Amino acid sequence: MPAVTSRVLKRSDPPSASAPILQLSAAASRADWIAAYEAVRTETERRTAPLSAEDQLVQSMPDASPIKWHRAHVTWFFEQFLLVPHAANYRVFDERFPFLFNSYYVSAGPRYERPRRGLITRPDVETVTAYRQHVDAAVRALITAADNELFATLCPILEIGLHHEQQHQELMLTDILHAFAQNPVLPAYDSGWRWPVTAGTACAFAELAEGVHTIGHDGDGFSYDNEGPAHRVLVGPVRIARRLVTNGDWMRFMADGGYETPTLWLSDGWTAVQAEGWKAPGYWREVDGAWFRLTFGGLGPVDPDLPVCHISYYEADAFARWAGKHLPSEAEWEVAARSGMLDDAFGHVWQWTRSAYLPYPGYRAAPGALGEYNGKFMVNQMVLRGSSLATPGGHARYSYRNFFYPQARWQFTGLRLVDHP
Repeated sequence: MPAVTSRVLKRSDPPSASAPILQLSAAASRADWIAAYEAVRTETERRTAPLSAEDQLVQSMPDASPIKWHRAHVTWFFEQFLLVPHAANYRVFDERFPFLFNSYYVSAGPRYERPRRGLITRPDVETVTAYRQHVDAAVRALITAADNELFATLCPILEIGLHHEQQHQELMLTDILHAFAQNPVLPAYDSGWRWPVTAGTACAFAELAEGVHTIGHDGDGFSYDNEGPAHRVLVGPVRIARRLVTNGDWMRFMADGGYETPTLWLSDGWTAVQAEGWKAPGYWREVDGAWFRLTFGGLGPVDPDLPVCHISYYEADAFARWAGKHLPSEAEWEVAARSGMLDDAFGHVWQWTRSAYLPYPGYRAAPGALGEYNGKFMVNQMVLRGSSLATPGGHARYSYRNFFYPQARWQFTGLRLVDHP
C-alpha cells in the first residue's frame, strides 16, 4: 500500500518551494509536458491504490463524489476539451461517458445529476482504469505528433487540465475521509499516517502596517481566472496571528459553552448548529469523556497542539467572536503571507477568511465551456486561503482563492485570527 505520508500530504512549504512540475514555461518541450502529464495522472492512481472497488463507489453525501467518478471525470476533461476538438481520428472510448462524467459544464452537454453519482455502479472500476489508459495513450500521441501551431494551442488546455486533476486529487481524499467517517468501523486510509509537523510557535501576532498593496496573480506561471486581475488594495493596520488556531484553543471554546451560546453565532450559523447538532468540529467523537478525531490514520486522541480542522465558516466566525478577534480578509491574509508573517500558511488547513467569494475588479470569465470553471460560482460562498495537507505538491500559490459554502466542513478547513486596533 502506498504511504500517504509522502511528499504530497506533508507539504508545508511556501508555494515557491513547491514541486515545480506544473510550473512549465512557454519554452517547455513536448517531453516536459508528457512528463508533467504522467506525473499528475500517476498521482491520482497513487491516491486511489489503498482503496477497494467498494470504497471507490460510495457517495456519502451530495457534496461528495465517488472516487471512481473523480477518476473518470478528470479523464473526460482531457477527452472533451483536448482530444475531441484537436486529435484527428480520435475514437471516443464510450459515447455514454460524457453524460455520466461531466460535472457542471452546461456548455459541454447534459449531465447526470450530482447527488446520485453513487448509483453509477457501471462502468466498473476496471473499465474506468481502461478509460484512463485509453485517454492517456491518445494524449501522449497528440502531444508527440502535433505540429508547432497545434502544440501551442494544446499547452494551455493541458495546463488547466492538469491543475484541474490536482484539485480532484484533493477532493478524492476529503471525500473518502467523509465516507469512512460514516462507516461504523471507522477504517483507516493509511494506518501509518501522521499529521505534518507544525511550526509550533506561541500565539504571537505580527503587525501589518497600513499601506496599499497589490494582491492577485502577477502573471508569472499558472493561475485560475478568479485569481486576477492583480489590483491594489488598502490593508491594515492589523495584527495577524502567526499560528493557526489549535485543537487546544478549540477545546477551551467548547468548554466555555461556545456551541451553546447563540450570541456568538450568525443567524444562519446558529440555525446550522441546531439543525446539525454540532457540538465539536467534524470527525470529533467523545469516548468516555475524552475527545478523539478521525484522520487518514484512523480514530485517535485529539492532539491539543495541532491545528483545528474540519470547521465551517460559521464555526470559525463564532470562535473569532468568542476570542474577541476577527477572521482576516483575503487581502490581509495574502499580504501577510507574502511578507513571511504566517507560520503553517500552507500544507495544513485551508484558512477561512471573512471575504465573500466575488470577482476581482475587472474580472472577465473566459469564453466557452472552460469559462464556467469559476465565474458562475461567485455568489453565496466564502474565500479560504493557503492549502491543506491533502493539497498536491506544486498546487499552492499565494494568490490561490479556494471557496466553499459557509456550512461546509468536510474539507480540511481551519482558521487564524486577526486583531484590529
